[in-house]
Amino acid sequence: MKIIISDYILTFDEELRILKNYAIAYEKKIIEIDAKEKLLKKYPDAKVKKYEKNSVLLPGLINVHIHLEYIKNKTRLEYGEFIKWLKSVVKYREELVKLTSDDAIEVALKELMRCGTTTIGEISSFGEDIKPCKNSKINVVLFNEILGSNPSAVDVLYQDFLQRYYATLSLKDERFIPSISIHSPYSTHPILAKKALNLAKDSGCVVSTHFLESKAEREWLENGKGGFSEFLGKFTPNPKPLTNINDYINLFKGVHTLFTHLTFANKNEIKKIDSEFYITSCPVSNRLLENKKLEIKDIKNLTIATDGLTSNISLNLWDELRNAIFIHDSWDMDELSKKLLTAVTKSAGKALRLNKGILKKDFDADMIVVKIEQDFEDLKSIYKWLILHTKEVEKTIIMGEDI
Repeated sequence: MKIIISDYILTFDEELRILKNYAIAYEKKIIEIDAKEKLLKKYPDAKVKKYEKNSVLLPGLINVHIHLEYIKNKTRLEYGEFIKWLKSVVKYREELVKLTSDDAIEVALKELMRCGTTTIGEISSFGEDIKPCKNSKINVVLFNEILGSNPSAVDVLYQDFLQRYYATLSLKDERFIPSISIHSPYSTHPILAKKALNLAKDSGCVVSTHFLESKAEREWLENGKGGFSEFLGKFTPNPKPLTNINDYINLFKGVHTLFTHLTFANKNEIKKIDSEFYITSCPVSNRLLENKKLEIKDIKNLTIATDGLTSNISLNLWDELRNAIFIHDSWDMDELSKKLLTAVTKSAGKALRLNKGILKKDFDADMIVVKIEQDFEDLKSIYKWLILHTKEVEKTIIMGEDI
């Protein structure tokens, strides 16, 4: 039994309570939250950790969409326009994958935990990330990705995907959860997507997909023209769209899904997706690849993620949230900051169907401590100051274990 004491506790529960001079008793899960004097008296033999003045205890951060397999990219890829970027990915993909060693991913995972990220949704394209993710202390939902647009190769592609999926399923434990990713509507044949989604339904796993990330993608799905016509023509003679926007959304009906990006979705499409699924925004990635932002103010089922280093310069969620404050500049900073932090804690935990992201009895004891060197005159500003001033955290705890 352990007790952790902090000046402030952000619960991210239903009431989004901010508790002052409280403490949490925990083992692998949270046992009780109460005034510190009561818990110290109730559990006299507990190991006590007390943090200094102006310390803030909150749930560990959850990055629901991240790519670690290109962890060594810095200057290889082109930014500014999606098709230009995509061409550079194809050009340098093999080189970047070769640079992605287990050691490099292990270093990145340790850095994530040092920055307060306790759970990731890893998009796994090639399986190069499996070993370091499995061996890490961090919680991992591993999205085995499926893609391929050639109808004659559907069976071969699906069997290859099944082999990867079941290999990761044999490694499943409380910290490593295999799942499924459908890459995108322009890269994944509907037959292939349906097979994978039926598997997801049968196994009850969460699904992730990239959707409407670029103007070119929208033009392609709507009328078969634009940048994708030229790009895909290099791989397939006379390419045609495999689906349309509405049909792609409807493919996921009844499947717990995270739709990532949506920067070129219209209001009706966003409303429909938000009513049935979760929406993941990657503000920095969207700025770098297409100079576009997703308007997040009215999205209820919102999560925030970094994407990978192919389209970002940092995997630190604090950097992402800080940039989001400046990108979304049209509404109150305190309210925006609260929404952003909720998106990487409570909402992210629900999106990944995990018992995490909330400090509450019986939830997993995934917690971080951040120290802010000032008093809070107005408690509602605490979210803002956390985002603006945090790079690393004082303490990271995962499943009750000090990391």
